[in-house]
Amino acid sequence: MFKLCGLQFLLVIHLATCQNLGDLHVTGPLKDMNFTVPEGGGVRFIYQFTSEPPAVSFRATGEKDGIIDIVPKTGILYLNGSLDWETKTVHRLQVESLDEKGNVVKGPYAVTIYVEDINDNPPQFDQTKYTGVVRQNSRPGKPFMSVHATDRDDPTTPHAQLTYSILHHFPNPYTEMLFQIDNVTGAISPSKMGSFYLDPQKQDSFTLVVIVKDMAGMTMNAFSSSVDVAITVKESLWKAPPTIRIQENSTQVHPVNISQVQSNEPDAIYGLFERERLSRLPFSIDQNGVIYVTEPLDREEKDSYVFFAVSKDNQGELVDKPLQIHVIVEDINDNPPVCQQALTVIEVQENEGGGSHIGAVSAADMDEEDTLNSRLQFKIESQVPAVPASNLFVIQQDTGILQLTSRSLNKRIASNYSLKVLVTDPVFQTICDVQIHVIDINDQIPIFEKSDYHNVTVAENLPVGSVILEIQATDGDEPATGSSYIVYQVKEGDPNNTFFIETDSETNRGFVRINKALDFEAAPVYNLVINATNPEPLVQGVQYNSSSLTLFKVFVTNVDEPPAFRKAVYRAEVSEDIPVNTPVVTVEANDPEGDTVRYSLEGDVRKWLRIDSTTGQIYTTSTLDREQEKIYMVDVVGSELNNAAQKSRATLILDLHDVNDNPPRLAMDYPPFFCHPLSGGERALIQATDDDEQLYYPTFTFALVDDMNTRNNWEISKVNSTHAYLSPKHANFEEKLYYVPVLIRDNGKPPLENKVNLEVHICKCSSENSCFIEVQREHTRPSAGQAIGILIGVLLIIGFIIGGVFFHMKYKQKNEKKSHQKNVKDNSELTRLA
Repeated sequence: MFKLCGLQFLLVIHLATCQNLGDLHVTGPLKDMNFTVPEGGGVRFIYQFTSEPPAVSFRATGEKDGIIDIVPKTGILYLNGSLDWETKTVHRLQVESLDEKGNVVKGPYAVTIYVEDINDNPPQFDQTKYTGVVRQNSRPGKPFMSVHATDRDDPTTPHAQLTYSILHHFPNPYTEMLFQIDNVTGAISPSKMGSFYLDPQKQDSFTLVVIVKDMAGMTMNAFSSSVDVAITVKESLWKAPPTIRIQENSTQVHPVNISQVQSNEPDAIYGLFERERLSRLPFSIDQNGVIYVTEPLDREEKDSYVFFAVSKDNQGELVDKPLQIHVIVEDINDNPPVCQQALTVIEVQENEGGGSHIGAVSAADMDEEDTLNSRLQFKIESQVPAVPASNLFVIQQDTGILQLTSRSLNKRIASNYSLKVLVTDPVFQTICDVQIHVIDINDQIPIFEKSDYHNVTVAENLPVGSVILEIQATDGDEPATGSSYIVYQVKEGDPNNTFFIETDSETNRGFVRINKALDFEAAPVYNLVINATNPEPLVQGVQYNSSSLTLFKVFVTNVDEPPAFRKAVYRAEVSEDIPVNTPVVTVEANDPEGDTVRYSLEGDVRKWLRIDSTTGQIYTTSTLDREQEKIYMVDVVGSELNNAAQKSRATLILDLHDVNDNPPRLAMDYPPFFCHPLSGGERALIQATDDDEQLYYPTFTFALVDDMNTRNNWEISKVNSTHAYLSPKHANFEEKLYYVPVLIRDNGKPPLENKVNLEVHICKCSSENSCFIEVQREHTRPSAGQAIGILIGVLLIIGFIIGGVFFHMKYKQKNEKKSHQKNVKDNSELTRLA
């Protein structure tokens, strides 16, 4: 297929008949051919067919449409006008060659001319003006209208590929446009800002200028058209209904229509959801947006509901924002009053005056608070017994508070009353039971059975808590009440609270106990006055008197007690270098009976201390060493001179302060070594330590002994306060053990210095850089060959020894056998002779 464009001939016929066209390169023999020719462009040359004798001319027939033709003599196929793609896209011709008589020589051949489209048509909207309606709060990106344009150019080419955009936005009160357009489909929808700000109360109409471009809008030469779009903003149909009120326990047939919602989208699908995740939601919605309550509600179970109505498209996407639905369940009087207690028990003293508040009846109603449905009123229905009168009590109608009508309660007449209280609301009523206990008043004082318990003798070492005396008082008030319970107290004679008294709650018996340790030397006698009282106040006009008092004496007997140290722990701080016989501390113990105290030490395992047995002065007996014991503890024993079994102990803690009495030393697990032969640059890390206490951190200085040999062969350099590097100064070392004298000095006051001979091995190393042959081993142990030779020699010697012993034993056995034979022979000979 050939594609030719831009060849125009003003006089194509003249050129074709009169000029030589041999220089044209678009020529060829007659055959089936296809051509693609751009539309427009006017008169143009397409192709030249060449003839072969006997052919002398050409003829073209078919869809020439007055535009396409061929020059008979020259075979030039040409256009005498412009092709139009929009009118016809393909022209089909038949071309044949003729001889001089007009007979067909070749052909006919099919020649097809495809018209190629050029972008020569601007897009056109299908309306001169568009109008649309958008609802307030419409979902952003949800189209509410669209514009449409067409282009007559080839739709398979960019010439007819259209793109839409909004050119102008009138008015435009915000920084962003309130509308957006799909650049491919022309669908117009609210933008995010438009969904939020569109409001017919503020602006109910907008005009958009929408522009459409062909060539997909990718070139400046694209054709374009524009159109006005008038948009009316209307109020949203999607609105939350006002709060819905539903009376509880409705008897209507359910479901009951309670409200309706309507989406801005006509085909929206409605639904309900709730955030509380209730076991069931007693509401539903149909496809017309009608909301129903599906069953009777109970305000006492739940007094309000909050849920949401939603609208979705058929793809399940939300088309509107969820609407909150609020339902309030209105109360009806459907609950009777309920007594808060099955039996209300009230205690009243028999001397209470008229009008006194003695208690209250509590009841509740589950109906809505602060409404007439839950208003309760109280009334006394009955009083049992009705003595000394039937109206001893009155109840406040609206509060339930019980009062006495007069000072008329008497425990001896009636100790208990039962009341029936009627509690009512506007519809229901309930009976609450009340029991009133009349409590005895405290009008009797405790009376001791004895006014004097005389003497009590106790040893001073009697344990704390021991009972030394039992006392008894009685009270005529009602038992097991605050009016009859007795509290005993030491009123006089015990300023230091040495004693306390417990009361048996059932018998009111008092137990006098020791509260603090007795001390004969401090207080040998106590003259005690005890009083008995009640926790309940006495009634007016009654007072305690001497009948509520009793006396007794406590005699404390002396007991031989061990000496007592002034301190349980004695501490002393000394330097570890103090001289022997230096006093470090003095202890002191006193014997309660005044006996002389003798002192001794126990636990002095290092024999560092001694104590003056008379004065308690403690001295050092040998040199102290903080490095052995930083804190030294011993027991100090104080015993009576006349009774050594009576003794007590105190602890002496000796804190030893360090002095710089230990020279520094090397702290290394193994001596350093260097691999032979040396290559230069080697160094070994050495470390120093000190047994003395380091208050902050140790600091050592390292130096070599100042002799010529050491200085010529070695050098030392500091790494930090505890480490240094030792380095050979040259590589000419033999393979052996060297001793390098190193001086190490600490930072004590005064400092100490130590000279150490550091062993340094120069040895052959394995691949892991470690010595595998001991330096100078030929002087200390045999080589492997020597060891084997020695072993063989030892084995040979042992073999010779064992062989000698064996031959010796054989020889001895042989001689013994000969001797035995000789003796037998001699004996037989002797026998024969005899």
